[in-house]
Amino acid sequence: QVELVETGGGLVQSGGSPRLSCAASTTKPFTVYVLGWFRQAPGKEREFVAATNWNGGASDYSDSVKGRFVISRDNAERTVHLQMNSLKPEDTAVYYCGATTLGFMDNYYRGVSSYANWGQGTQVTVSS
Repeated sequence: QVELVETGGGLVQSGGSPRLSCAASTTKPFTVYVLGWFRQAPGKEREFVAATNWNGGASDYSDSVKGRFVISRDNAERTVHLQMNSLKPEDTAVYYCGATTLGFMDNYYRGVSSYANWGQGTQVTVSS
């Protein structure tokens, strides 16, 4: 079991570059977890944004954010970050971090159902 708390959301102008953070509390070694960021816009399903493997050496992004967002993790601090650049109004959503022990294989980390642990979410609103 891992507890996750996201911070860093808010109202941002189009083109802005906020950074989201997610702090984890767990009795397991933090490195057992693949960490992901998802988002959910009003009236839409939660969707994959980005994920990183146990040491941050591998990462993956959705097509909609590739080249604009960067995921990173600090295992010593037990945190995962999402640097968001060149924000667009369509990036407006509640952003959630998740943790899974399923590993970084076969794209399992892209599925919402692969994550048993979620934070409470942080709202990001992009004004045009």
